[in-house]
Amino acid sequence: MQQHDCSPLEDYIEYPEAEMLERSEKFYQDIKRRHSVRNFSNKAVDKAIIENCIKAAGTAPSGANHQPWHFVAVNSADIKKQIREQAEHHERGFYNGRAGEEWLEALKDLGTDASKPYLEHAPWLIAIFSQKKGGITEEDKNTNYYVHESVGIATGFLINALHNAGLVTLTHTPKPMSFLNKVCQRGDNERAYMLLIAGYPSDDATIPAHAQVKKSLDNIATFL
Repeated sequence: MQQHDCSPLEDYIEYPEAEMLERSEKFYQDIKRRHSVRNFSNKAVDKAIIENCIKAAGTAPSGANHQPWHFVAVNSADIKKQIREQAEHHERGFYNGRAGEEWLEALKDLGTDASKPYLEHAPWLIAIFSQKKGGITEEDKNTNYYVHESVGIATGFLINALHNAGLVTLTHTPKPMSFLNKVCQRGDNERAYMLLIAGYPSDDATIPAHAQVKKSLDNIATFL
């Protein structure tokens, strides 16, 4: 059998079953307070908080442990303005017909449109990029595997970490997103995956009723 360089699993903590149940319920009660928010305060958020959340995202599992992601955290007012201008340009085309009637009908209950003022107003935008090639060192140029799945998991970790820190978020995917490569100065090896808006909610922040309807456990899970 091939030998691998391994370390003992020393940081695992086994909890009594009653505590496990309590912790799982507590986590559920906390995470269900996470909402996508479109009304952000311009209140500053310490860079160190964003750094910790990105470090948490970087612990996500990935294909062959290649970690095929890069996060560009944008606090610059000038760069946020560039991103808003480019995103709204593409969004106008989306809402003016490129999306198709069925997609636009599905969005009606959320009340979204081509105007995205939060892209300038929120303190942080985090542009998430996937990498076609790489590895665990900066010099590696290997093929990355399960890139979409890996970056999706890391993005989930990031959203959870930001929520845990006390911030609200919004996922934004303007189509196409290739402009983010230029604005964020990323190379051809990377592809824009998602734009995550992060900050505090404004005093008048609301949540669409449609977004608060979640499927029941019976609808999302099967136990065999």
